[in-house]
Amino acid sequence: MPGVTTPLGDIAHVIQLAIAPVFLLTAVCTLLNVLTNRLGRAVDRRRRLVARLPELDAVTCASANAELAYLERRTKLIYTAIALAVLCALLICLLIAAAFIDAFVHYDFAKLVATFFVLAVLALTASLGAFLREIFLGVSTERCPIA
Repeated sequence: MPGVTTPLGDIAHVIQLAIAPVFLLTAVCTLLNVLTNRLGRAVDRRRRLVARLPELDAVTCASANAELAYLERRTKLIYTAIALAVLCALLICLLIAAAFIDAFVHYDFAKLVATFFVLAVLALTASLGAFLREIFLGVSTERCPIA
């Protein structure tokens, strides 16, 4: 930018400070990968059950409908966990951007960066909580005997 001079040492320091949030961002992206895989498996199972419903007897159909209700709850939990993880990732990106902007302007962004970090950690915590609840549902669901 014309007229803005920032010593190279300041930029190097900002890059060093941005390393920890980048590692956190990598972890969040890994979590998103796991969540989307679980979502895919739940959706595939739902499709299999729905396709087989017309040919089932009454007892098996009731069992399939009960599993479909669990799959609906699990899917909603996964969606919630994904949304919170994406919010966390966006907050981390804003944190990194604010840290770099702080190096170029004469305004202290320390409180803003800290706020973004706290909000990112809270979003990640909530995402992991939804993920854990989904895992409990997945483990405790009685599966219908349909392959």
